[in-house]
Amino acid sequence: MAEKSNSKHKLSLSVQYADPRLQEILPRPLLRKTVQAALYFPAELTLRFVDAEEGQVLNRDYRGKDYATNVLTFAYTEEEDAEVTQADIILCTDVLQREASEQKKSVVEHAQHLIVHGVLHAQGYDHETDEEAEEMEALEIAILAGLGLANPYQD
Repeated sequence: MAEKSNSKHKLSLSVQYADPRLQEILPRPLLRKTVQAALYFPAELTLRFVDAEEGQVLNRDYRGKDYATNVLTFAYTEEEDAEVTQADIILCTDVLQREASEQKKSVVEHAQHLIVHGVLHAQGYDHETDEEAEEMEALEIAILAGLGLANPYQD
C-alpha cells in the first residue's frame, strides 16, 4: 500500500452523533486529529456514532451478522487510483464502551483505535489473511503511537 508522508492529506469530515453519549469526550477536533493521523490519501469521510439497535440493524443488513459490532466501514472508493477516499465509518457506542471496560482502556483511547482501524479499512486495508492482519495491526500500532497512545494489542 501507499507510504505515509509527513504532509497532511486533504480531509472533509462529517461527524454525526446519532447516539450523543460520547459527544463530550470525543469532540470533533480530537476525531479530526485521529482520522488525519491514519490518512494516506485525501478523503471525504463521515464518522457516525450509533446505539446498539442501529449498529445491529446495519451489521445485519449489510454484513449478514445479527449483532452490533464495534466499528463498520462502508468504503465507496477502494480502487487504488481513486483520487479521494470516500467512506462512512460507524461506531457503536454500546459496544465501544463495553469493550473499553473489558480491556481496561479509556473509552477515548479505544474509540481512537477503532477510528484508525476504520480509516485504514476505508483506504483498502483488510485483515482477512494473517499477512493482511499483521500489516494492518502494525500500521495501527504506529499511527496510535504517533498520537501518544499505547499498543492496543498488548495486554
